[in-house]
Amino acid sequence: MILNTGSRTDIPAYYAPWFYNRIREGYVLARNPYYPSQVTRYRLTPKVIDILTFCTKNPQPILDRLQELSEYCCVWYVTITCYGRDVEPFVPETGQVMDSFKRLSALVGKERVIWRYDPVFLSDIYPEEYHVQQFGWMADSLSRYTDRCVVSFIDLYEKTKRNFPGIREVAWEEQKRLIKAFSRIAARNHIKIHLCCEKKELETDHVDTKGCMTKEVLEQAAGFSLNMPKKRPARPECGCLLGADIGAYNTCGHGCLYCYANYDRKTVARNMKNHNLDSPFLIGGFQEGDIIKEAVQTPWRDGQLSLSGLYPEAL
Repeated sequence: MILNTGSRTDIPAYYAPWFYNRIREGYVLARNPYYPSQVTRYRLTPKVIDILTFCTKNPQPILDRLQELSEYCCVWYVTITCYGRDVEPFVPETGQVMDSFKRLSALVGKERVIWRYDPVFLSDIYPEEYHVQQFGWMADSLSRYTDRCVVSFIDLYEKTKRNFPGIREVAWEEQKRLIKAFSRIAARNHIKIHLCCEKKELETDHVDTKGCMTKEVLEQAAGFSLNMPKKRPARPECGCLLGADIGAYNTCGHGCLYCYANYDRKTVARNMKNHNLDSPFLIGGFQEGDIIKEAVQTPWRDGQLSLSGLYPEAL
């Protein structure tokens, strides 16, 4: 199976000690965000977990103990964007995150570290030209440390519109110009772009529109094939494997204005105060009425090396 840690919060940045405690204990409990009394218990063992996926804006806090994950196949998605404190108030400086990205890549291999330039939005402060310049600078710097980059344009969820007043969608013509420019930059750096929930018309030789955490992407990152059951996608236009997440909404401290996973900063602050390093839950503990069910965890790894879709230089 694939166990996700980053669809709802940033565990490496804010909860690394707790996560290592759970690895040592061998299990974790996750509440259903829509029915909180329904709790799923996941075993944390490489016997049933084929791939652990992480999504983070700051991998640095988890790196010093990375040897504790040596028995797991881990795939990392690290977000590095061009925005400042006005948009991402508590994300570390870009250069610091890039240094952590490079260190992570050196530790686990460039094929298992994927750069996210996401989400893309436009404003007077962040026009098209600025995005192209910054994307180019980052791609040039990271090209020795990754061969994939996820790009998506901002989605205007209700939470996003409330927390980021005045934000607008990126128009179709703007999307086409940006992806064309990003594609040229990616090609010279031998980086494949994966678009997340964007139109298929944007696809080119260096731009894939099937998704960012697809079976194909994870197989190529892991280096083996997955014999997995067919699952309904999280969204009709998305082929990503986003189930089985152990995080919790309203717990990420980065404070990004575009975030869909946080309601507001007061809620986040209250939840973070309720974090207990020794609890099997990310936030809080057992509650009256909890119904705990064991997750169905079946290994999907078939052992065959997956090389499809890699660049010729890598073969």
